[in-house]
Amino acid sequence: MLVLCTGILFTLDAQDKPAYILYNATGKKVSYKKMLKTLGQKDIVLFGEFHNNPISHWLQLEVTKDLKQKRDLVLGAEMFERDNQHALDLYLQGKLSSKGLDSMARLWKNYATDYAPLVNFAKENNIVFAATNIPRRYASMVAKGGFAVLDTISSKEKIWIAPLPVAYNAELPGYKNMLTMMPGHGGENLPKAQAIKDATMAHSILQYYKPGSLFIHYNGAYHSENHEGIVWYLKQSRPEINIITITTASQKDIHQLLRENKHKADYIICVDEDMTKTF
Repeated sequence: MLVLCTGILFTLDAQDKPAYILYNATGKKVSYKKMLKTLGQKDIVLFGEFHNNPISHWLQLEVTKDLKQKRDLVLGAEMFERDNQHALDLYLQGKLSSKGLDSMARLWKNYATDYAPLVNFAKENNIVFAATNIPRRYASMVAKGGFAVLDTISSKEKIWIAPLPVAYNAELPGYKNMLTMMPGHGGENLPKAQAIKDATMAHSILQYYKPGSLFIHYNGAYHSENHEGIVWYLKQSRPEINIITITTASQKDIHQLLRENKHKADYIICVDEDMTKTF
């Protein structure tokens, strides 16, 4: 019997090839259940994804479903720009078809596979879903001309942007790193374009956040990694608010978190680098 049991355990172990492993900030493996319990105790969850990673998207949906059992939720996403809020609201209210939403809003190319499940969950459960991002055209203007270019737009257009002037710390490592990661792509204005997105998303989150509820925000990992970006702007306005972050990392061997991926967030989803992409 012992030999048989040992053989079974060995077979199960040999077949154990997880697609992802959850870690805390220090690189200790944690269970999904433990992570979920901690998330449920906060005010705002910033869920950092790789836009084309199916594990990120699947876990976003599962986390949202499970937290709905524990808390009243408000959802929001980088993938919707603020001037598309009306179209999104109409869809959530059942006054606009999915085809109509596609016509009225600037949906990302992977919307149908990666974000529609989240939006539809919100629709089915009467959950507010906020379009938090700055319209791309204004971020592009900042990338070319800096913050000053925003002074040239009308007050009507400025409602889609965080209140101006926005605070900006060019010494934040995330913004400084952009200059070395993407040389020749706008110079010092490139991180400013990132910052105006971060500031606008933070402003939107606080506009929609309801005390006592849990706000889950879906965004690209870089927008909240190392507790910078959106986190920094949230803390400028509401230092007392309880924020927790999740990010995604990709490794060849996921059984031990690399030093470079530690402390990027409160929880790190470490995904096998061979995982298929959604686009």
